[in-house]
Amino acid sequence: MVERISSQLWFLQRQFNVSFLFLFLVCFAIAPQISAQEAGLSDYRLGSGDLMSIQVFGEDDLSLETRLSDAGTISYPFVGEIKVKGLTTGELSEYITTQLKDGYLINPSVNVSVVEYRQFFINGEVEEPGGFAFLPGLTLQKAVALAGGFTERASKSKITITREKADGTSSVYKGELSSKILPGDIIDIEQSFF
Repeated sequence: MVERISSQLWFLQRQFNVSFLFLFLVCFAIAPQISAQEAGLSDYRLGSGDLMSIQVFGEDDLSLETRLSDAGTISYPFVGEIKVKGLTTGELSEYITTQLKDGYLINPSVNVSVVEYRQFFINGEVEEPGGFAFLPGLTLQKAVALAGGFTERASKSKITITREKADGTSSVYKGELSSKILPGDIIDIEQSFF
């Protein structure tokens, strides 16, 4: 009897070890994907309409909140006009830090963040077409929900997304309900013929 219980305990322990190893490997395989998604947030390129916060630690006069103009520029104390459109928040932070070190501050600590993203737009066969506030993690399906849902005549297969590139040109993509939406995207939903 004792031998049988010991055998069962050994089997359970082995099952636990195998399960633990499996979970460890799954988590290890998923970790790079999570890191890549997090890294994607820092790859966000600033564009006209974004509301940014620039904070310089210990220097309230140099900290400000500003909306990026249509020209893609901002005016910053001691530095002047800066072309910001197409930069990431990290690149802008490095640029301002470098400029402030050049005769103004000894060791400035600059943090740039997006307070409010520019809108995305949805046209065509939705209940309430128009511009909507972007939220990180937005998909086409969520964007349609924000616009009141599809109309009865909407085609769920004839959807296009127009996205502006960093160089100012635009690309048109076929949209799927799981497609990621970015600030400034223009979504067009066509009618279904059936």
